[in-house]
Amino acid sequence: MTTSLTSVTSAHQSAGLDAWQRALRAQFPIITGHPDVRYLDSCATSQKPQAVLDAVAHYLTTSNANAGRGTYPWANRTTALIEQAADRVRTFLHDPDPASSRVHFTSGTTEGLRTVARDWLVTHLRDGDEIIVPFADHQANAQPWLEAARLLAERGTRITVREMPYESDSHDYDQQALAALVNERTRFVAATHVHHVYGADMNVHRIRETVGPEPVICLDAAQSIGHKDVDLSTLDVDFAVFSGHKAMALPGIGAVWARGARGPAFEPGGWSGSPNTTGIVSLHAALDWLEEAGLDAIERWTVGLGVRLTDGLTRLPSYEVLGCQMSLTAESTVQRRQGIVTFRHRDIGSNDLGFILASHGLMVRADSHCQGSAGESDSSVRVSLHLYNTADDIDHLLEVLAGLDRES
Repeated sequence: MTTSLTSVTSAHQSAGLDAWQRALRAQFPIITGHPDVRYLDSCATSQKPQAVLDAVAHYLTTSNANAGRGTYPWANRTTALIEQAADRVRTFLHDPDPASSRVHFTSGTTEGLRTVARDWLVTHLRDGDEIIVPFADHQANAQPWLEAARLLAERGTRITVREMPYESDSHDYDQQALAALVNERTRFVAATHVHHVYGADMNVHRIRETVGPEPVICLDAAQSIGHKDVDLSTLDVDFAVFSGHKAMALPGIGAVWARGARGPAFEPGGWSGSPNTTGIVSLHAALDWLEEAGLDAIERWTVGLGVRLTDGLTRLPSYEVLGCQMSLTAESTVQRRQGIVTFRHRDIGSNDLGFILASHGLMVRADSHCQGSAGESDSSVRVSLHLYNTADDIDHLLEVLAGLDRES
């Protein structure tokens, strides 16, 4: 073990996180029930603590009913649970305007962003307006805005879609180039909080100063909610959209938070149908659990494991880590990856590498990661971490990768 890697572990222990992590890891039945498996794909979906599973079971066995469609006690209780969950989302996100903001539950981030695009953006834009879209992020934060532009064009309204600029070295948003794009017709900017491939915090708190007070900013927070403290009171965005299944809730639930300070009020269109009540209950329980666990501690833990992994990968000549190259070693002082590390082997295809790692009990993502049109075109292996992961998980991964490095 190198001194730098040891220092990363020591930093965890000195902060009192080692015992904290063991106690919380024990609350995940799927993790403790499969000791030979290292789950390293929390970007795709996180595992669920017992408290979330218990909350869902309690709801289904005590008050399961449809919301807003009955006057009997179970229906009323379910309606109240949904309203309480919306308030929980507000407090979890440090809502700066809770009296006027709206929370709308969706199936996840993709549907949430499409809802903003179809039900709000198309009503807000006028002929000649411009929007800025991050085409090197997840497709879910590009396709809905292009769909909105097509819908408007069919109605005779022409808008200009401009590409969000990126810095070539850090892959962060290029604020200087962004400032040059903004003009009096810029109405909307889409941004991502944490990049799903590079693991970078995209410094969205800088965007408002760059674009000025008028444009609406919509934040894809899929990879930040549940992994770090997301404080909307400091980010100054107008929409924040996220998925519950990436934040320890059940699949099929997500939320759109709308501030309502710029443009028309956000009102989802059409008949909403029956809400995903079990998903909403699970999301409320997950947010409670995450806050009690400590979001700052979760971030320190996962960032520390990411440092351990990137530092180890730099010692293996056959591997290329994607993203900012200045943040790879333990001694680096630049911004760290938020528990997401993506890499390639120079000779072994990423899909094959994914199968090899799976044979060693290492569950990783190995494909193109749903990148937008300006993102990485070649497949890669992504390791994404959460608080149930350990230094031993990272060391086992590095040991397997080192073995392949020697064979190549």
